[in-house]
Amino acid sequence: MNCLEDFHQDILGKAMRGLGIGKNDMAHRIGTEREEIEGILKGAFDERYIRQMASELSIDANKLIRSARREWLPAPVGIEGVIQFNSSYHDIAVNAYLTWDDRTKEAWIFDTGTEAYPIVSFVAQNNLKVKAIFLTHTHLDHIACLQELRQKTGQPLVFVHHLELFAGCEPIDEGFQDELGSLSLETRHTHGHSVGGITYFLNGLTKPIAFVGDAVFAGSMGGGMVSYGDALRTNREKIMTLPNETILCPGHGPMTTVMEEKKHNPFFPEFKT
Repeated sequence: MNCLEDFHQDILGKAMRGLGIGKNDMAHRIGTEREEIEGILKGAFDERYIRQMASELSIDANKLIRSARREWLPAPVGIEGVIQFNSSYHDIAVNAYLTWDDRTKEAWIFDTGTEAYPIVSFVAQNNLKVKAIFLTHTHLDHIACLQELRQKTGQPLVFVHHLELFAGCEPIDEGFQDELGSLSLETRHTHGHSVGGITYFLNGLTKPIAFVGDAVFAGSMGGGMVSYGDALRTNREKIMTLPNETILCPGHGPMTTVMEEKKHNPFFPEFKT
């Protein structure tokens, strides 16, 4: 999955919605017409207006311009012991992930996407035993094939934040820990996009990994569907504070790293390039 989930129009739209700034208000703030704002939110490029909008929204104008010019993609991320699965949900692509311990052949799954078959096939081909499924949140695109996947992988436990608990799942909260052979996992409550959003921080591979769901995307974030302020705050406090080499595995778009996001994500202007 190499295509970015969001570009400048998506980033600006999320920030405006999060801050409660409408098109008319933004046009008034930067001294232009509503039509100009609508054009930019549909993908038009006008550097002056984009920079002015970024300033009103407290996002990084230089990073946003690079997004508008399609000048950046995260460097390809590959790491032994983690595989990304892509499936389609209406007109968007959604990611699920699987990690495993080579010695024990035990595996964990993070989210499900919409198609169980590729995951089930990989598990069978590699003689893996799925010990648990961890949900970053319960928006339908991330759990669409959960029951089928459970049925075809031996009914493993399913873990989800207690604020999004539903039948058949085990409730967890921030600080939950688990182990799988040489792998260790700890949870962080990265809410804002959803009320019970969880980031799973994994150690034991050659680099630290964080399965972040829709908290952060490469060059963007999932947006504050519940609370924009909480989404920004928890991303800053609980994801951007991870080691720079940490590989971020988002629910949409390509894998990235904490360092890449510090350099290129417009939602974090405090990190200069």
